[in-house]
Amino acid sequence: MQSRKITFPGHSGGALAARLDLPEGPVRAAALFAHCFTCSKDIAGARRIAGRLAALGIAVLRFDFTGLGHSEGEFANTGFSSNVEDIVAAARWLSREGMAPQILIGHSLGGAAAIAAAPELPALKALVTIGAPADPSHVLHNFGSSLDAIMRDGAAQVELAGRPFEIRRAFVEDIRGARLDSVLGRLRAALLVMHAPRDAVVGIDNAAEIFKAARHPKSFITLDDADHLIGAERDAEYAADVISAWSARYLDLSEEPAPADAPEGVVRVAEVDPKGFRQDITINGRHQIVADEPRAMGGSDLGPSPYQLLSAALGACTTMTIRMYARRKKIALEHVTCDVTHEKSHIADCEGCEAKPGKIDVFHRRIRLAGDLDDETRQSLLAIADKCPVHRTLHGEAQIRTELVAA
Repeated sequence: MQSRKITFPGHSGGALAARLDLPEGPVRAAALFAHCFTCSKDIAGARRIAGRLAALGIAVLRFDFTGLGHSEGEFANTGFSSNVEDIVAAARWLSREGMAPQILIGHSLGGAAAIAAAPELPALKALVTIGAPADPSHVLHNFGSSLDAIMRDGAAQVELAGRPFEIRRAFVEDIRGARLDSVLGRLRAALLVMHAPRDAVVGIDNAAEIFKAARHPKSFITLDDADHLIGAERDAEYAADVISAWSARYLDLSEEPAPADAPEGVVRVAEVDPKGFRQDITINGRHQIVADEPRAMGGSDLGPSPYQLLSAALGACTTMTIRMYARRKKIALEHVTCDVTHEKSHIADCEGCEAKPGKIDVFHRRIRLAGDLDDETRQSLLAIADKCPVHRTLHGEAQIRTELVAA
């Protein structure tokens, strides 16, 4: 994923700081991320979700609302309505860049603002809320006893997430007047509601209200024991994976043309974090998988290792080849499975291997054939396993041509 720092004018004309996360290949669609109340565009959950979408070919714009993070303006002069206007401004900037957002993701109060902004985004196909309140004024419970002082004196200092913020009466009045029911009832985009039952900031009942008010198509995914900020890596990874898989069903993703010398398209691998080993893999712009290393090897164990992926290729090719042969020969094969394991073996201990020092890679295949099959038929199916193309590639000679291309 390539990340560019950009700015664009917000609702009041002040510059809003943003990051545009771009895929390694061509941009197939665009998304917009709205962060939670008093947070920023750079929280871990936002970064991970952006990275997962970028792996699918989706550019993601995540920005700081007016007066927060690195954006200009006074937070004290903002309100719920200004957040909505900032989202619309961000969408218009993306549209001017030729990337009108098809998916809008909002976290917490940013999710409520995303719902309110949705009718102003004509290209919108999918809307995702994460821990969002059904009533924006839900945020007022964070002000505690300061709420009376705000209404009495016109403004007061409130500590939120360990930092002091000046909250004015206009903010309270604005957010109390916001209503989402009517917007949800005429939403023209698919909706995904994500919420954690143990969310101590915004209760799970809010998710039920949002879901009930919206029209189909709509989906709900529980984030189990995640906290409100989805701060744990595994929770952020899960949310990112779900959003990526769900949104692909509703977006108009442009096709990535396959090179003339690559009839099966491009397998693109991009590292997620230079501090770890997780890799996002996109296959021909349509399929997504993850590679990683076990924790004992310094990885996060969030996906199969490269050798496990190679074993999977051998196993899949084996069962496909057996099935094609059985189908062609009209053999009553009911089911076939293939377990593959990999190890490094000393050549001296390897039957049929050349006598030279060192170790070689040994793949063990254990094939199970179900059906009313005699021994001769089983042996013929076993023999055909060695004809699978990946088996032949591993046993034959393959060339790997490597070139360095411009970033």
